[in-house]
Amino acid sequence: MKRVLYSFLALLFTPYVLASEMPLNMTKGVTDISGQVYNLHMIILYICCAIGVVVFGVMIYSMINHRKSKGAVAANFHESTKVEIAWTIAPFIILILMAIPATKTLIAMEDPSDADITIKITGSQWKWHYSYFDQDIEFFSLLSTPREQIEGTEEKGENYLLEVDKPLVLPINKKVRFLMTSEDVIHSWWVPAFAVKKDANPGFINEAWTRIDIPGTYRGQCAELCGKDHGFMPIVVEALSQADFDIWVAEQKNQASAAAAEAQASLSKSLSMDELMAQGEQVYMSRCAACHQPNGMGLPGVFPPMKGSPITTGPLTDHLEMVINGKVGTAMQAFGKQLTAQEIAAVITYERNAWDNNTGDTVQAADVSQHGQ
Repeated sequence: MKRVLYSFLALLFTPYVLASEMPLNMTKGVTDISGQVYNLHMIILYICCAIGVVVFGVMIYSMINHRKSKGAVAANFHESTKVEIAWTIAPFIILILMAIPATKTLIAMEDPSDADITIKITGSQWKWHYSYFDQDIEFFSLLSTPREQIEGTEEKGENYLLEVDKPLVLPINKKVRFLMTSEDVIHSWWVPAFAVKKDANPGFINEAWTRIDIPGTYRGQCAELCGKDHGFMPIVVEALSQADFDIWVAEQKNQASAAAAEAQASLSKSLSMDELMAQGEQVYMSRCAACHQPNGMGLPGVFPPMKGSPITTGPLTDHLEMVINGKVGTAMQAFGKQLTAQEIAAVITYERNAWDNNTGDTVQAADVSQHGQ
């Protein structure tokens, strides 16, 4: 009997003891909330395992000890009030025991009050825009995996499709409040290590929060099917100590000042066709090729082609207007705040002369600035 009891206890406790070694099990994460979610997950798993052991144990015992060959005779009764009360009350008690920790965790997850930092996260096809409140810092975060890896002409890197040009940078041990929205369709900002997953809906603001305990780099993805390049919309968060975060903030402000000065200086520069085409190709591949394709042919019925397009071969003012201000009601975004005047000038020049468009037009940063006034 003792051997049976020991075997039963071993079977009962094995899933919980070995949970951290299970590669497919939920991870603990690096925040208090993610730890609470993990513990809640293990409690529910533990209860389910216990129920399974009891139910299947009773079934196996009954089949072995109440079989016909042993002379067992089935009882003849219609109903049992005691049994019905028992199988109603027992699940009710189990559900209450599960609901108490679940409710506490859910309440904690939905409490963004008393935050130290507030960041607005805006999703769009297919990038994230981060704005730091009270810091005057904002930037777009785009996939940085080389297109050669995506197309299979190069070996895939360690963080394939989970790397960006500008990660979201946060300090550890600070409560960070997220305000999430979208410019077009529904996206979902999801970082498993934080136990944060919140939809970004156009026209609405959703709230979430986190407090990171351990410095490091944490990766996530858009978790809502948001269109053709849904799988190319990663999230990268760098968690730094407060001192390093303060240094990063100062660097960002210095870079913003330098970029503003460079943008102002570019208004008086005139680049050659070759220089504009080289820069324009880089901008096009990183910002436009996802929709209009690297060969400029677009996707029929979804995204219009650039080759021979009325926009890229027609009046220059229409082309400038489209790139700078976008087109309402379509996936064409306004790039006036996403790109510098020089970058817009370069990509328009590229689009008007690539793929046999050959208009011969060159656009300078001053032309972009004048159009936007």
